[in-house]
Amino acid sequence: MSSIVHRLDALTGPSIPVVSVAPVVLEAPGRSRDLHVRVSAPVTGTDLPIVLFSHGNGWSHDGYAPLTAFWASRGFVVVQPTHLDSRRLGTRMDDPGFADIWRTRVADLRRVLDQLDTVESAVPGLARRVDRSRIAAAGHSWGAQSVGELLGARVLDADGTPGDDLSEARVTAGVLLATAGTGDDLSPWASTHLPFMRPSFASLATPTLVVAGDRDDSPLTTRGPEWMTDAYELSPGATDLLTLFGGEHSLGGIPGHEVAETTDEDPERVAVVQRLTTAYLRSALDPSDPCWTAARDEFNAAVEPGGRIDSRT
Repeated sequence: MSSIVHRLDALTGPSIPVVSVAPVVLEAPGRSRDLHVRVSAPVTGTDLPIVLFSHGNGWSHDGYAPLTAFWASRGFVVVQPTHLDSRRLGTRMDDPGFADIWRTRVADLRRVLDQLDTVESAVPGLARRVDRSRIAAAGHSWGAQSVGELLGARVLDADGTPGDDLSEARVTAGVLLATAGTGDDLSPWASTHLPFMRPSFASLATPTLVVAGDRDDSPLTTRGPEWMTDAYELSPGATDLLTLFGGEHSLGGIPGHEVAETTDEDPERVAVVQRLTTAYLRSALDPSDPCWTAARDEFNAAVEPGGRIDSRT
């Protein structure tokens, strides 16, 4: 790994052994399937903050270990639900109810927050070690849109009217990884099949880090990679943008090591995302922690950091 990764390691600290339990079944009345989640936590430590993670389309609670295991090893309790669009459930875009899956995704995230007693009791020794006053949410791709709604983004209807406010006061920080931009720039296919992909970021006021690759040329948009920065450009809460040079939609491989859909496999890019998101989450959930400011300064001062961080703070 490069010198910038080692310098960021000095800020985020050493790894802590992690225990991970899955599936943990949560109550989900009215849902077509049981809600299964994975819970990962460090084996030591107290006052542990929570990160709620929403996967991209087709994935499950078994994905994204490069991120979620890293966060847990640095002191976070990470909870990953499997949404109804998971490939393991066999859901198709033409299935009845698919048009409302974006709502069920947000409902899944809320169910986790409502059942933290069950989440904690699923991991031996975790009870009474969690700080429920410090909760962040993070997501990748479609998962980032789902998390965005918890942070305050609203889905616009066909007339441009903002839909229901699904923001969640218990979530006080967010990380949006490769998140969709505004619906005005959807490709014809996306406009037809994903009409709910029309976020407004005007009311996203929760402190948020946006992570985007400058080569993430999504087929969902006609605008190119800059579409993935809309949450930063158009919201009051997303005050920080990490742009990864050469990064495509998988951001180097955050869904998993050697995953077939990763088109830009780069372990160092993943390592940078791991460490910078950890630094951001620490400071966002504890304003007295200088980790993010220090990490941002180290990254931007590096000779070849592999990206840049823009901030409005």
